[in-house]
Amino acid sequence: MPITSEDREILRLAVPAFGALVAEPLFLLADYAIVGHGLGTTAVGALGVAGTVLTTVVNLCVFLAYGTTAAVARLTGAGEHTRAMRNGVDGLWLAIGIGLAVIAAGWPLAPWVVDLFGAAPEQAAQAVVYLRISLLGVPGMLVVLAGTGVLRGLQDTLTPLVVAIGSFALNAALNAWFVLGLDWGIAGSAWGTVAAQTAGALVYLAVVVKGARRRGVSLLPDPAGLKQAGTAGFALLVRTVCLRVVLVVATVVATRMGQAELAAFAISTQVWSLLAFALDAIAIAGQAITGRALGAGDVAATRSATRRMVLWGVWSGVALAALVLLARPYIPGLFAADPQVTAELLAVLWPVALFQPICGVVFVLDGVLIGAGDQKYLAWAGVWTTLAYLPAALLATGWNVVALWCALGLWMIARLITLVRRALGTAWLVTGA
Repeated sequence: MPITSEDREILRLAVPAFGALVAEPLFLLADYAIVGHGLGTTAVGALGVAGTVLTTVVNLCVFLAYGTTAAVARLTGAGEHTRAMRNGVDGLWLAIGIGLAVIAAGWPLAPWVVDLFGAAPEQAAQAVVYLRISLLGVPGMLVVLAGTGVLRGLQDTLTPLVVAIGSFALNAALNAWFVLGLDWGIAGSAWGTVAAQTAGALVYLAVVVKGARRRGVSLLPDPAGLKQAGTAGFALLVRTVCLRVVLVVATVVATRMGQAELAAFAISTQVWSLLAFALDAIAIAGQAITGRALGAGDVAATRSATRRMVLWGVWSGVALAALVLLARPYIPGLFAADPQVTAELLAVLWPVALFQPICGVVFVLDGVLIGAGDQKYLAWAGVWTTLAYLPAALLATGWNVVALWCALGLWMIARLITLVRRALGTAWLVTGA
């Protein structure tokens, strides 16, 4: 595939986004590796439960990044730079408010939420400890989402990369020190992540505040802007709820299969998330390019860029599938997995790898439609694809973790059908600010 000017623009945005996105699952992968070596299989399973709850909470608020990226990019393409920065400031205030509300609600509900997974008592106790401490880092995590969305909308994916690398390095160092050095147990892993995420949030606040002052935008919250940001994000919230329902149901099913199955599923889910974020780098470029092109009224450029990004998604998925299969014999050793967990993990990595080319197309088209502001369609599509997945997941309960991953593969195929159908039409090609 020869490199064109479109490809260079895609890569200019996608390559830094790749690094920043990969850093996110690396936070939990570093936790899994350190906890696995220092604390054992029970703690890894507890981290799997608590990590699923925490990432569910944070990902429900992903509209802070995606919605902000689309809105800021469209306004930037239309030349409305001051309005774009005002939108970004409102997004940060919304992130802080939601984060504080999550702490207030999540702390007393943590034991009840963990019990829903049916984990063994020792796993459940450790999961509650990790979850409660990690909740303190949620405001920082959400500010990172909103700040990332602002910069991506401004066509800057390099700054998020620098912040992500710094946060990951700090997270790994603190976790190793707290868990292996100070012997704080699973609580040490949680405190290390809280500190790293909060430090990253402070950097984003500084960058956005500087940009707002340069444009003469007030730093005080704007009630109308907050309402608009929240309303615009509702459809993305529905879409995200559907995505999280799929993964939470899968975790519940794996939990009821046994401790070894849960540990293998938890590790394979983090590997899959790492691959998903890698593929999502092209989707991030899709959000920024689509929003900017449609804001400028250029439908032809939007169509052309979409075709190129889909090709990049397919070939990236093929490359990641090959990488997983090559690394498959060595992955269990990274987490000090015992023989039973190793056997389960080696089996389940096959479907994880083979579905990557489909994932590549799904994530790219998802990003393109988000950038176009087509959130309402994505919300309804999310509902229907989730309904297609749930019976398959329930059938997998009587089988094994491989069957569970095949159910997840069916879900990805359903998403592929709905997204390709929409992209081939014209309803999403709305131009202007």
